[in-house]
Amino acid sequence: MTLASATSRSPALRRRLKLGHAVLYGLGVTIGAGIYVLVADTAGRAGIHAPLAFLVTAVLVALTGASLAELGSRYPVAAGEAEYVRRGFGSDRMASAVGLLVIAMAIVSAAAISVGAAGYVRVFVPVPDTIVIAGVVLAMGAIATRGIVESVTFAGIMTLIEIGGLLIIIAAGFLTEPQVIARIPEMVPVTFDVTIWAGIMTASMLAVFAFVGFEGIVNIAEEMEDPSRTLPRAIFLTLAITAVLYVLVMWVSLVTLGPAKLATAKAPLAQVFERLTGGSPRVMSGIAIVATLNGIVVNLIMASRVLYGLGRSGTLPSALSRLNSKTSTPVLATILATGVALVLAVALPIGQLADLSARITLVVFGLVNVALVLIKRGEAGQRALPPQGIFTAPMWVPVAGTLSCAVFFVADVVIALAS
Repeated sequence: MTLASATSRSPALRRRLKLGHAVLYGLGVTIGAGIYVLVADTAGRAGIHAPLAFLVTAVLVALTGASLAELGSRYPVAAGEAEYVRRGFGSDRMASAVGLLVIAMAIVSAAAISVGAAGYVRVFVPVPDTIVIAGVVLAMGAIATRGIVESVTFAGIMTLIEIGGLLIIIAAGFLTEPQVIARIPEMVPVTFDVTIWAGIMTASMLAVFAFVGFEGIVNIAEEMEDPSRTLPRAIFLTLAITAVLYVLVMWVSLVTLGPAKLATAKAPLAQVFERLTGGSPRVMSGIAIVATLNGIVVNLIMASRVLYGLGRSGTLPSALSRLNSKTSTPVLATILATGVALVLAVALPIGQLADLSARITLVVFGLVNVALVLIKRGEAGQRALPPQGIFTAPMWVPVAGTLSCAVFFVADVVIALAS
């Protein structure tokens, strides 16, 4: 049974999400641990050119974003990536494999963010990491079992707080650091030095994890009031806002602390905040906790929706597709995602989890782009037009998206072998 055919014969998710909800969800699942934790490592790899690494990644990720916008408009269902691959490749096995990869990506991301959250929480509560991780994951899992509007509203409030923290750093940097604007040209290398561009490439690989999450918007398409219009707009707004925030925060941080000091900072944004405002670094640490908790909630929501979709299609046990009568949420699927995330968070360090999440993401993105190429070729061969009222991307977009994912993945393998 396919996801699409199962829809009419199973309990339905409620279409209650508007554009604002979808964008807040997208920002919540994208912004967070990536920028709050990876600023130092990115500066260590690319130095003063680190903002360019985020721009390069944003452009390449946007290609896949456009493919997802069209596919999500065509097939607005939970477990979207799995359905896209099934439609493109005509293979239920490949669809199931992709669905499982998406679940793994979301759960691994939630686990990685949980480990990062523990470090911030311990600044205020000196208890063992394992206890903090367990408490954080279980609490966020409980929130994710609530109704979709309630869960996304909670995540939205936390998203506004974490974005507020980034805006404070940006505003303080432009107001108090006169060199922020004057030194902008330094961001772009003036030569084609191989060492410099290799550093930018490795930093771009790291930045992939910072953008992981926006694709989760397609998995709440079944809960949007008007997915054919809302979903593409939500994807592009999420990517645009995220890219601007990342580049500006990275640049202000570099100018404020300098590449060398920023690269070795344990709590980079907290130190930048202290230098710019004279305020306590605990303020930014508190906002970082909000950012990480938010990331856990939205990733658990995404994983549970894909589990729900695969359970409804018969790929996974049908019990995972059961919805709570009061909240209309897949409670069992959420509990399963929460449990696996907890085990991974306790067992593995954040570095291994982040690398694993980024690699799974590149594989999924590549398959999704290829699926759209195959769908478009099939329509062209039959001289058929795309469905009316959907967002459509030109053929070169998924082709370029496929190539970009391949380049990133090969570069990751080369870097891993060389290190």
